Amino acid sequence: MPDPLQNKPYTADPGHRAIRSFVLRQGRFTEAQQRAFEALWPRYGLDYAAGPRDFDAVFGRRAPRVLEIGFGNGEALRFAAAHDPARDLIGIEVHAPGVGRLLNALASDGADHVRVYHHDAVEVLTHEIANASLDEIRIYFPDPWHKKRHKKRRLVQPAFAALLVRKLAPGGRLHLATDWQDYAEQMWDVLDATPGLRNRAGARGCVPRPDWRPQTHFETRGQRLGHGVWDLLYDREAGAAESPRAEPGPT
Repeated sequence: MPDPLQNKPYTADPGHRAIRSFVLRQGRFTEAQQRAFEALWPRYGLDYAAGPRDFDAVFGRRAPRVLEIGFGNGEALRFAAAHDPARDLIGIEVHAPGVGRLLNALASDGADHVRVYHHDAVEVLTHEIANASLDEIRIYFPDPWHKKRHKKRRLVQPAFAALLVRKLAPGGRLHLATDWQDYAEQMWDVLDATPGLRNRAGARGCVPRPDWRPQTHFETRGQRLGHGVWDLLYDREAGAAESPRAEPGPT
């Protein structure tokens, strides 16, 4: 079981010195969340092993597979577990309180088709998830790093986008959401130019919130502050390159 209060930062840009793509704002780690790690990690947790993962063996079945990167407190992942039992769900999150909260929620719901990493998303994608094995990747409200000098720390960068394409199956879907227009603009800049991805709404287009993404408390708060919300949907085109390439390097 990982130490819930320890994790290391990563960079999505291998051409620069080590840059944090997240900050461990752990907040208050409650006794209930600590107990969740101790009691529920064997049921729901996946320890990073730096090797290919047999997810059919993990879930005990062969089913379509959805990955959510940075699930926060787990609202969207829990919603998906309740409404999409035919697919297997994998979540990655570095913030321990959110992981602990989701573990408790999954146990309360009796969900058995969800597994969770408390680890660096780039390392998991690079080393544990096979190419062309995911039916969908979801990235909801990633850290916007809104100060100009911090924008290079944003998760959605060209090298990371290319990694996502390799992990998506042909016809698979990439779904992103943000409440920062400037970040939506950067997502369009990067993803519209990424080989193998097609924007379902057309160039620099977005769609209304799909019914599979619940409106979270975070989103509602942002809307009260006058923020817009942009949902971006991309399809992984058939024939996109799957050959090994330089991966975004963890640090």
